[in-house]
Amino acid sequence: MSSPDLPPIERRAFLGGLVLSVLAAPIAVDAQTEKKARIGVLMLPPRNGAGGTYIQALREGLRDLGYVEGQNMLLEIRWAEGRHDLLPDLAAALLNTRPDVLVTSGSEAILTLKRATDAVPISMATVMDPVALGIAASLAQPGGNLTGLAILSPELTAKRLELLREVVPRLARAAVLWNPANPGNALMLREVETASRVLGVRWQGVAVRGPDELAGAFNAIIGAQSDGILAIEDSMLVSHRSRIVESVARTRLPAIYAFRQFVDAGGLMSYGPNIPDSFRRAAAYVDKIVKGAKPAGLPIEQPTKFELVINLKTAKALGITIPQSVLIRADYVVD
Repeated sequence: MSSPDLPPIERRAFLGGLVLSVLAAPIAVDAQTEKKARIGVLMLPPRNGAGGTYIQALREGLRDLGYVEGQNMLLEIRWAEGRHDLLPDLAAALLNTRPDVLVTSGSEAILTLKRATDAVPISMATVMDPVALGIAASLAQPGGNLTGLAILSPELTAKRLELLREVVPRLARAAVLWNPANPGNALMLREVETASRVLGVRWQGVAVRGPDELAGAFNAIIGAQSDGILAIEDSMLVSHRSRIVESVARTRLPAIYAFRQFVDAGGLMSYGPNIPDSFRRAAAYVDKIVKGAKPAGLPIEQPTKFELVINLKTAKALGITIPQSVLIRADYVVD
């Protein structure tokens, strides 16, 4: 193609502009076609409660690693709103979005995704014991499509019972609130048995599969003449923490929980991992996987932040004096 019949100076300007436009064209195309990381998230807790806090922490962790929604990342979230029966359909819907990596937390949601796919990588924000649940060959070498953070809880269970007995020296019988629909809770009961035997405390499991069973569960606790209550890790229990804390208050019994959200809702005390921090750390696994790492070779880690939280207002309402030896170990005290 010949250039237009222009004066020399104008001809040079025309040709220079033509060259620049040709060189710039691939850059514009690359910017438009840059691949965005597609991250699918399956959440059992309600979005307006704990779940929203966890997603905020995940977003913060991703942002710290350079991921910006709409620019180099797309976040697809499916909410079960506390209903575990919705998890299979939500998992299928997530897979239809063709995610590069999935993020979830809790035994029920993790096992649901594991059954739905053995190909898409999964980053677990928290899980009870992935080896005991049969979803990882080992912590060092998971060997499948899952990796992330595990709460190996034998020491946590023993610690909670110890703390409950320090606060209630007369503790002889503990009611253990648990969810039979959560496979991880069955593992926890074994640890309760071991810890209670060491401490010389008798215990009785009180099953709660959903909010409609709460009234019957607390009637059973009162009927068993329990001295205290231990609520173990479960997303459904967290989802209905306000009702649980209110029910516990009516029994006039001291209780210890796994997560701080219960204490913020008025519960007496909690000891366990900082779950928002675990979601923030799960972002690092997402980043490694997006950049090509395989979950099978990424070691499963433990949470790094464990918190003892005490509500002195609730203690006063129960007529309990928290020993100074317990108070000085608290990470947070609610006055």
